[in-house]
Amino acid sequence: MGIRVGVIRGNGIGPEITQATLRVLEATDIEFEWVPVAIGDEGVEQYGHPLPQESVKLLKELKLAIKAPLLVDKFKGRLYCEHEDGSVGVYPSLNNAIRRELGLYVCPRPIRGFKGISGAYEDLDVHIMREITEDVYSGIEHMVGDCAAECIKLTTRKAALRVAEYSFDYARKNGRKKVTCVHKANAVSMADGLFLACFREVAARNPDIPSDDFMVDATAYYLAKCPEKFDVIVASNQYGDILSDLAAGLVGSLGLAPGANVGENGEIVVEASHGAAPDIAGREIANPIALILSGALLLRHIGRCDQAIRVERAVAEVLNERLSLTPDLGGTGTTMGVAEEIVGRM
Repeated sequence: MGIRVGVIRGNGIGPEITQATLRVLEATDIEFEWVPVAIGDEGVEQYGHPLPQESVKLLKELKLAIKAPLLVDKFKGRLYCEHEDGSVGVYPSLNNAIRRELGLYVCPRPIRGFKGISGAYEDLDVHIMREITEDVYSGIEHMVGDCAAECIKLTTRKAALRVAEYSFDYARKNGRKKVTCVHKANAVSMADGLFLACFREVAARNPDIPSDDFMVDATAYYLAKCPEKFDVIVASNQYGDILSDLAAGLVGSLGLAPGANVGENGEIVVEASHGAAPDIAGREIANPIALILSGALLLRHIGRCDQAIRVERAVAEVLNERLSLTPDLGGTGTTMGVAEEIVGRM
């Protein structure tokens, strides 16, 4: 029996880039068993809910999954998930609900520049650790009549310590040289102040790894001007979300930005950092590289580092030689064409 991995095909370009990613992972000669997981439209069709508890239970059993982008409607409101014990989880979005229902708490997003593609940013190498359980994405918000809206920025000591500890452990395991905390503690003195204080507490317990901190606006500036200032960045939910998109733009495309969602008990759901792009769905021009590189993160997670390196090196070669690139990178190639070029190099 192969390694069982859940597959959430997503919306928009999701099915196309998923097919390309599975093609590349199968070329590693690892035996996989791909297990479809009904979430989003498929969840509604099969179970009457975008995140059915049947799918949550399956993902908890599998612990490993690949998730393509899901469409999230603006202004739609909250998602309610009823549990067997009668409790109800309330979440601001489907993506947020998946993470929190599965107990995933940190989203590592390693973003690197590529020769032949990234221009002045080809040496950029920043690994962003995004806390994904709270902050302004907690869904704690309400209207004040029809003239105002209030949103609570939630920061707990438990979550701040946990993501900081993961970041230092990640740096140590991956040979990274520094960890930087991103915050806005000068203006959001309590919530971001607590996040920074917890980071410093963890840093003091890890003196072998240098650390510092930058305010989020300064971080954005220095990422654009001198990204070599940063190595591993740990940030709260919204700051990490925004900065990872900025870094992806600097290296050339959101289609180059992988990501993962990690839990405390070995769970991982890998995903691209970009959205579902319904405007180009079905045209076979979507860039699959972000999800393919996310697949490499899954390989590393299960201890198949040699195969992960094969995938990553093949991606770098295809990008450097500008083989069959998709339109976001200035080419005329197709989604599966990119995947086949990568497989050929592997």
